[in-house]
Amino acid sequence: MTTPSTYELDRAYVFHSWSAQSSLNPLVIESADGCYVVDGDGNRLLDLSSQLVNTNIGHQHPKVVAAIKEQADLLCTVAPQHANAARGQAAKLVIDHAPSNMRKVFFTNGGAEAVEYAVRMARLHTGRNKVLSTYRSYHGGTNTAVNLTGDTRRWPNDLGTTGAVHFFGPFLYRSAFHASTGAEECERALEHLRQVVEFEGPGTIAAIILETIPGTAGIMPPPPGYLAGVRALCDRYGIIYIADEVMAGFGRTGKWFALDHYDVTPDLITFAKGVNSGYIPLGGVIISEEILNTFADRVFPGGLTYSGHPLACAAAVATMTAMQDEGIVENAAMIGETVLGPGLRELAERDGITRRYVRRLVDLAQVQPRSPLAQRAHAHHARSGLLQVQGDRRLPAE
Repeated sequence: MTTPSTYELDRAYVFHSWSAQSSLNPLVIESADGCYVVDGDGNRLLDLSSQLVNTNIGHQHPKVVAAIKEQADLLCTVAPQHANAARGQAAKLVIDHAPSNMRKVFFTNGGAEAVEYAVRMARLHTGRNKVLSTYRSYHGGTNTAVNLTGDTRRWPNDLGTTGAVHFFGPFLYRSAFHASTGAEECERALEHLRQVVEFEGPGTIAAIILETIPGTAGIMPPPPGYLAGVRALCDRYGIIYIADEVMAGFGRTGKWFALDHYDVTPDLITFAKGVNSGYIPLGGVIISEEILNTFADRVFPGGLTYSGHPLACAAAVATMTAMQDEGIVENAAMIGETVLGPGLRELAERDGITRRYVRRLVDLAQVQPRSPLAQRAHAHHARSGLLQVQGDRRLPAE
């Protein structure tokens, strides 16, 4: 039986995100280890989505748990104006894995805050207000971040007052540009972005923010040359390029950052999730030398009480160290190259009926996450020992 006290306390007192409160039936999770969680009935479930795509190192990694305990015995919290060993070590490790033009890290409590602060830095640096992002994107749930988001979660939060402007990114499967090849999609998407920039007014645009590989809006790796083209447009018009690596960073693509696959250098990078696998909330902005120089003698008007929290930073140091020592990033690359890649290519090569059926099933589960079909799919996965995120994306069906 589900533990009554846990379930009843949740239903009585907890307000859940992205949900209608009266219809919720949350799964009780009692414990976790590695890639598995244990529910309130004692069932061991494979955590297929790594929670919200963040437990990159797995649950309860002993080195990370030990680091948190050791830091708690030494210093549980400290204000951000003070220097602290865990914070400094975490920042250095992040910079060690970032592009060579990156110099410092501003720590936040998560990915949405990282986006908020990256945008603030870009606006202060340029003296401009508008920020461009793609329609098929997700950048977080805070005010600026959710308005930069392209999927339907933006709609009820969109008051048209945040300076967010959206454009179509490359996505050959559902091309907005009637392209038939990746090269055509790339060229036409860049031309579309150029026109948006010029019609919005280059002198009004502070930044373009892109998920290097979009996540919850659909896993859509950009075609070769696209990010380099965006970088060139930013350079031409003095626009800051913000790479959102909140979901794709820290090994999820077989590289420390997804942008490492594309040989492109942004001005600011946002991160969170995998930096310490969510053991304690942590995110941040990686700041290039150019942006840093803006605030060398100018006060940066922003801060957070828990910026660089020592427990979170200790978890980050242990996580990044374990990922490096245990070859976790390399293992992700190997799994992609030898298991997932060949398997997905085999699926893609099957007849069109199979492709359409798989895509349609995914779309239905996303379009109507509380529909009977979606509920049956999730129930089947649960019986099979799989824990899956139940999404809420209203995509156009084929």
